[in-house]
Amino acid sequence: MLNVVISGAPGSGKGTQSEWIIREFGLRHISTGELLRTEIRNRTEMGEIAGRYIDKGQLLPDELIIGLLSGALESGEFSGKGIIFDGYPRTIPQAVALKNLLNRQGSDVSVMINLEVEEEELVRRMMARGDRLGRSDDRSETIRARLEVYHQQTAPLVEYYTREGKLHSVRGTGSIASIFAQIKSILTPLIPSPCQTL
Repeated sequence: MLNVVISGAPGSGKGTQSEWIIREFGLRHISTGELLRTEIRNRTEMGEIAGRYIDKGQLLPDELIIGLLSGALESGEFSGKGIIFDGYPRTIPQAVALKNLLNRQGSDVSVMINLEVEEEELVRRMMARGDRLGRSDDRSETIRARLEVYHQQTAPLVEYYTREGKLHSVRGTGSIASIFAQIKSILTPLIPSPCQTL
């Protein structure tokens, strides 16, 4: 299986590039952000808790996110050629938990794609997205808080996946197609050949 972690600061284009990767490689898509927004729309207990954190631009506690992901993986809904993890993991404990979850299924993370975008461009993109989609986490008062949380808690993942030998950084500015071309050149050699999957 080709299991891809796509990472980067809020507004770096993870969701957009995930869509292109899914179309090209036939991977299943797990977005913890989408899972959480579904919980919020359905007014579940998890959704109520998540909403309070998201509105403040904070990350949810690791144990809640890990539980959410574990349930999704164990449902069997995401079996197939592989999975793209969009917005997860966001902390080192989440990365370790993901490795353990996949290892129990006889798999592992194949690669981490890290999208690098300058901060002012991130702010511009998120403001535009908030205006277009009405996302509560893209309000001006939460954007800087989200970026600060990212730098403090998520950026260390770059070091973690570097140690794992799985980090590939991609410049996340330019056309969507040009960014994807860089990603495709990284992922294509990692696809298991038919003889490896027998």
